[in-house]
Amino acid sequence: MTTPAVVLFTVMMVVPLALSAYLSLTDWDGYTADPALIGLHNYRQLLHDPEVRRAGWVTGLIAAAGTVAINVVGFGVALVIAAPGRVNTLLRTVFFYPYVISALIIGFLWSALLSTNGAINAVLKALGHTGLPFLSQPGWALTSLIFVIVWSGFGFTLVLYIAGLQTVPVSLIEAARLDGAGRWQTLRNVTLPMIAPMVTVNIVLTLVSLLRTYDLVLSLTGGGPAGTTQTGAYLILAESFQNNMLGYGSAQSVVLTVITGVAALAVTLLRRRADAGATA
Repeated sequence: MTTPAVVLFTVMMVVPLALSAYLSLTDWDGYTADPALIGLHNYRQLLHDPEVRRAGWVTGLIAAAGTVAINVVGFGVALVIAAPGRVNTLLRTVFFYPYVISALIIGFLWSALLSTNGAINAVLKALGHTGLPFLSQPGWALTSLIFVIVWSGFGFTLVLYIAGLQTVPVSLIEAARLDGAGRWQTLRNVTLPMIAPMVTVNIVLTLVSLLRTYDLVLSLTGGGPAGTTQTGAYLILAESFQNNMLGYGSAQSVVLTVITGVAALAVTLLRRRADAGATA
């Protein structure tokens, strides 16, 4: 029964990972028939590569800030519109819709809004104000990128949080209210413990997704200005295909895969430890 799933996982995940691990030990440029093995040279090189360090910092910042913001916004909105009703159903659809749109399209749309001659700056100038450097200055560009990531991604966590909130027994909430608990106390002591597994799932999925951010960077900022919004995934593809350094790019992809797996495992273990401590 599990054979199709195992075969699919092997073909789509295990084989590419193994091939990437092998290529990371070579100097393959994408064209040579027999790439030469160079051992750990690519890994030593990326440890001293300032561009890799900068991309790692940007990726970490996006992953950390984006994960927190997406989950906070998603959970906050879920608390407001979790109750059944036509208006809430419409709002769920509206908030979820950006998630199903291609990230490339979202990037191009927001680029048209935030660029120097974009719609928002045109409105500001028409009102007598100077335009804002949303995409032309490093700090503004990174902030704008994170904002767009949160705007386009929180709809997914919203749906999961609503599903989690609907599993919380109403009797528990009513009992807490009868015992004199306020809204915040009920949320902290009843609701959050009940949906803790959903919180963990949302954090892990969001974190893994943001560590691999590429297409939104490509269409919104192009990694600029001056590479200040260049993420690890973006740099990997640039090194691999634009600079014909597939061996070096494979080494970076292996490192990024390991970091992603460790981060996801760490979040899961910390959540289990917190749950164990709460029930002890």
